[in-house]
Amino acid sequence: MSRGVVRKFERRPSSSTVVDTRILARHRYREITVIAALAAALALVFLLSLVLGSVWIPIGQIADILTGNEPAGRPAYAVIHEVRLPRSLTALLAGAALGIAGLQMQTIFRNPLADPFALGISSSASLGVALVVLGSGVGSASIFGAGLGLRGEALIIVAAIAGSGLMLAVVLAVSARISNPATILILGLMSGYATSAFVTILVAGTDSEQLQQWVMWGFGTFSGVTWRRLNMFTPLIAIGLSVAALMTKQLNAMLLGENYARSMGLSVRRTRILTMAAASLLGGVVTAFCGPISFLGIAVPHICRALLGTSDHRALVPASILMGGIVALIAQIGALLPGDAGVLPLNAVTALIGAPVVVAVLLRSRRGVFTA
Repeated sequence: MSRGVVRKFERRPSSSTVVDTRILARHRYREITVIAALAAALALVFLLSLVLGSVWIPIGQIADILTGNEPAGRPAYAVIHEVRLPRSLTALLAGAALGIAGLQMQTIFRNPLADPFALGISSSASLGVALVVLGSGVGSASIFGAGLGLRGEALIIVAAIAGSGLMLAVVLAVSARISNPATILILGLMSGYATSAFVTILVAGTDSEQLQQWVMWGFGTFSGVTWRRLNMFTPLIAIGLSVAALMTKQLNAMLLGENYARSMGLSVRRTRILTMAAASLLGGVVTAFCGPISFLGIAVPHICRALLGTSDHRALVPASILMGGIVALIAQIGALLPGDAGVLPLNAVTALIGAPVVVAVLLRSRRGVFTA
């Protein structure tokens, strides 16, 4: 056999290489298909959120309103432009934010049940809001109105982010010493309950009207964000989502353990701080504008993992953004189903969606199926 033949033979890919290439191609095709389907589903659900409500508005009329062909003085224009459109945009952004925050926390803590609500992040953000609102002397009703003004709303946002960041830092410090995920989760839950108790003590001293407003805010709502507040809400959420999109490689390395990440030249401490800052920003901002919303952060990443069949953050991040928006919009539509009879608490609807996912995760993890 001549040298040319030998070299030609050696260049041929092995059967295992061909199989690996085909598997990677299938995974890539599945990821693209799922993300494209989620994008189409998000557009459909967003349109339904504009159509459905106490007043039925045809799709054609909604298209005219969005394109500027509908006169501004008509009732349908006011319903879409002043109520449903900002509410739907808020739900989309909040769902995306909570989905990404949950994904980041589950990766950093390597805990399948980590999310802003379960680890007490939302409760600490609520404490920051309570301290600003109740300390301002204008009452909790100002969360939904203009009583605090632009400066007061900015203080609420900063307080919520600071509260969520402080709690996340505490949980992160504890996780560095305790390796058991269940213990970390229990400590986070207990810290959240303690913070909620302190918030309750603060709120108990208010009058009945302020107390009712605070309770309604605690149920979670996407309806309190006006166009002016959306101008603050949107860029803050965009910053947090951008950080997550830029850190997909670092988060993938963290999945394999800190020692492996360090061997690849990754600064684990820097990655933890950036991820913690982004998760605190997303969780704190959503809590400040929409109240403490439960179960979205824990459910969305697991739904995406099941659909994609992978833990690769290059696919999980865009999928979680899209799925978070879808689930939040569905929850918003479900909360409005009673129509004129009233509105269901948003957290009750998100619990109905998220609780089965948590149960499924627990059952799968007991069989060793879960991969963070």
